[in-house]
Amino acid sequence: MLKLDQLSHSYQSHTAHTQPMNLSFSLEAQQGDIVALIGPSGAGKSTLLALIAGFLRPDNGKLTIANQSIFQQAPAERPLSMLFQEHNLFPHLTVSENIGLGIHPGLKLSQADKESIVVAAARVGIQQYLGRLPEQLSGGQKQRVALARCLVRHRPLLLLDEPFSALDPALRKEMLELVRSLAREHQITVLMVTHSPEDALKIANKCAFITNGSITVFGDTQPMLTQPQDAELKHYLGL
Repeated sequence: MLKLDQLSHSYQSHTAHTQPMNLSFSLEAQQGDIVALIGPSGAGKSTLLALIAGFLRPDNGKLTIANQSIFQQAPAERPLSMLFQEHNLFPHLTVSENIGLGIHPGLKLSQADKESIVVAAARVGIQQYLGRLPEQLSGGQKQRVALARCLVRHRPLLLLDEPFSALDPALRKEMLELVRSLAREHQITVLMVTHSPEDALKIANKCAFITNGSITVFGDTQPMLTQPQDAELKHYLGL
């Protein structure tokens, strides 16, 4: 469903004391896969998501979703949704309106669109809050709104850039299980940046270890994280 073939980007050095960083990623994920992206800070995990989302322009390589090249597409045109650590809700809009932005940026919504908002809100457990403003919600509820906004877009790929890292452990576990359930139900492919191997083991069937700007280990999550063979991965996991 998702294929990266030597998708590359270079960060040029702006001082005499830092070296330029060259990143290159190759990866294949099937429909319905949940892929955890792990690795040390600064290794390139968020850069990889930015390249896929179109926020950064690749220098080279290929990027296809469902066998279609999206290399030249603008971010808004790409068949994906992205959920950040910051929920990016508009404080002056209701929960319903914030979700509706995923369908139309001007909130020009049909009756069917409005019904899909209610369905998505119910699916993530916030139907009773549709008329509230974001300031009236908890942090976990705000992330549920942002997740519902992704759902109404009906995109085959969901990118998660540590959206639940600020939540307490019990709530984070609940949100991860919700993502896994939604991915199975809608056959969405998920790429999830996380600093927690435990979170990866909870929901991801695949795992990619990123270090020094490339994916050095990729495979099934359980054996990869519980019986690692790669020396750098062992060091990262503290084994």
